[in-house]
Amino acid sequence: MGGLASALALAKSGHTSITVYETAPGLGFVGAGIQLAPNMARILDRLGCWDQIASEAVQCGETSIREGSTDKELGLVKLDYIQKTYGYPHMVGHRASLAGAMYEGCLKEPGITFALGSTISDVEFSPSPSFKLTPTEGEPYRVECDVLLGCDGVKSTTRVAMLKAQGETADAKDTGQAAYRIMLTRDQMKHDPELLALLDADRVTRWIGEKRHIIAYPIDSKNIYNISTAQPDVNFAGAANSTYTTKGSKSAMLQVYGDFCPMIHRMLDLVPEGEVVEWKLRVHEPLTTWVHGSTALVGDACHPTLPHLAQGAAQAIEDAAVLGVTLAPKRISDRKPETIYKALKIYENVRKERAEALVELAAENGRSMHLGTGKAKEERDKIFAALKTGKGPVPDKWADADVQKMIYGLDVVEEAEKACREQGFLAKL
Repeated sequence: MGGLASALALAKSGHTSITVYETAPGLGFVGAGIQLAPNMARILDRLGCWDQIASEAVQCGETSIREGSTDKELGLVKLDYIQKTYGYPHMVGHRASLAGAMYEGCLKEPGITFALGSTISDVEFSPSPSFKLTPTEGEPYRVECDVLLGCDGVKSTTRVAMLKAQGETADAKDTGQAAYRIMLTRDQMKHDPELLALLDADRVTRWIGEKRHIIAYPIDSKNIYNISTAQPDVNFAGAANSTYTTKGSKSAMLQVYGDFCPMIHRMLDLVPEGEVVEWKLRVHEPLTTWVHGSTALVGDACHPTLPHLAQGAAQAIEDAAVLGVTLAPKRISDRKPETIYKALKIYENVRKERAEALVELAAENGRSMHLGTGKAKEERDKIFAALKTGKGPVPDKWADADVQKMIYGLDVVEEAEKACREQGFLAKL
């Protein structure tokens, strides 16, 4: 997401020579559902691809937080005020729709070229960035560039090379959590009225229990029910730096949620045996810097997050939007390394503290939602109970109005423009 958004933002800012290098030989977009928050929508609208994404998405009217074992509703939060307050609704859609719309936007820009089937290695940073490119067919060769953006995910080779050049390391950190990502079709659910009602509702539902939860919502014009879970990681044996996915066992999945309510059992039982895939959830320690010379990291390469705030892709897209401002051709027209470095440091100053704060808030939210029996859970549930009288915060931070204001209410493009003015980083004539 960060790579496509960065390419599109840079093209919209006026760049005419942008190359996106991708290891895969083709861009067959896959994945499950994704939450499309207003801070993401605002940027995608400026980039010209939001209308297409919104047309295929589902608007969320409310979120229900429920006890997994009983299906008892702990809290209900209406979301209709989101559009009135932030200019865009909170929607949910398919990752393929989001990536596909950005890719189509990129294809319309003559300044963007895609180099598929390209493996990048041996990154060097001085005097200008360069790397070895190994194509699927043909001999390796070196590529030099004015600016290199590492949008290569949590396993980023760009990050590894950058940290090595700085005498540092930052391996992936084992969170002890894993996730199942499931999509059920309307046809699979049609014989169960209780499940069908979930698919037909404009609602995000989170069922919570000790050390695990399930969050689910309809996507694809309510033809698919997207289900994402989080539970203790027992299948990866601490392989944080190698294996990130594994073929899951349906019986193991049912056992993990064995004490959840019968409706959840029926829902999970609809998953075909061969389609259970488990993902390892991983992050890494905050980096000292995201920038080295004329190279910068973007998205999961520098701030991977747990999914408990639904902000992973949104934060990568915010990175891209800020880069579109700070790296605008009018600001770096002399193409000097020191000018580009200043642009990238302003990007880092605008983005790093915010992104890392949301990474920690997502982890904190997971801890709160996964409480077991004890005083902390009792206190949390008292706060949920107060919601029914219309008072107090929402323990599920994703649905809390103050947290939403912090996330959705900030326009990072305006923040980047302001930072450039304050730094005297203006257009060069």
